[in-house]
Amino acid sequence: MDVRDLPLPELRAAIRRGEYTQPTPGLAPGYAQANLVILPQKYAFDFLLFCMRNPKPCPVLDVTEVGSPVPRLAAPGADLRTDLPRYRVWEHGVLTAEVTDITACWRDDLVAFLLGCSFTFEAALLTAGIPVRHIEEGRNVPMFITNRECTPAGVFHGPMVVSMRPIPPEQVVRAVQVTSRYPAVHGAPVHIGDPAVIGIRDVMQPDFGDAVTIKPGEVPVFWACGVTPQAVAMEAKPDFMITHAPGHMFITDLKNEELAAL
Repeated sequence: MDVRDLPLPELRAAIRRGEYTQPTPGLAPGYAQANLVILPQKYAFDFLLFCMRNPKPCPVLDVTEVGSPVPRLAAPGADLRTDLPRYRVWEHGVLTAEVTDITACWRDDLVAFLLGCSFTFEAALLTAGIPVRHIEEGRNVPMFITNRECTPAGVFHGPMVVSMRPIPPEQVVRAVQVTSRYPAVHGAPVHIGDPAVIGIRDVMQPDFGDAVTIKPGEVPVFWACGVTPQAVAMEAKPDFMITHAPGHMFITDLKNEELAAL
C-alpha cells in the first residue's frame, strides 16, 4: 500500500520511522494539519502574544507543557520530535539544519506551538468543486513573503507570509465563502488579484514551496500562512527555534470540521 493511502495512525508511524519525508498536502483526508514552532521557554510568552496579535497567520491550535513534545489537545499520542516529515532548525535567525527527527536537539526548556494550516480547508475547496492546483500537480503549495508587516510582540516582528492558489474568476467568491468558515486555519484570503500590491514581484518564483500553473484568466488568491514565524525568525533572530519545513506539516487528531465555524 502507498504510504499516502495509510490511515492516520499508520501514516504517523511511517513518518516517525522516516519512511515518509515529503510534503503533506492531501494526506490523511478529514484530519487537520498544523504548522509547528518550537522555542525556548524564555520566548514562549512573547510568541504567544505575537500569535494573539496576528491570528490570521498564526492561529493557535495547541501549546505543549514546557519540556514536553506531546500535543495533549491536538494529538495526545503523538511526539512532535519525530512525527513531522521534515523540520528546520534556526539559530540567531539563520537556518542551520533541515532534518527528519529533532530528538537529538530537544531540550527540557522547549515549548511547542501548533498553528492552524490552510491545508485543512483544501478538502472543503475540493468538495465545492474549486481546484487546488498544487494537489493536482503533486507539488508543495507556493508561499511568498509579503510587504505586510505583522503586529510586533516582545522580541517578535516581521512580515506576513502568504500561500497562493489560482482560482477561476467565477469561483473566487465561493472560495472566499468556503474558507471563511475556517478561522482557526487562516480563514478567508488576505488578498485577491495583483501580487505586486502585497510586494510579490513574480508569482512564479515563490519564496517557499513550488511554483504551480496559473491558467489563462485565473486569479491568484492569497491566504495568510503559518510559515510566517519562519520569516519572523529571520528578522527577530531568536537564539534557537525549530519549525516544520514549509509544506511538511504535523497531522493532528482533530477533524477538519471541528475547526469550522457554524
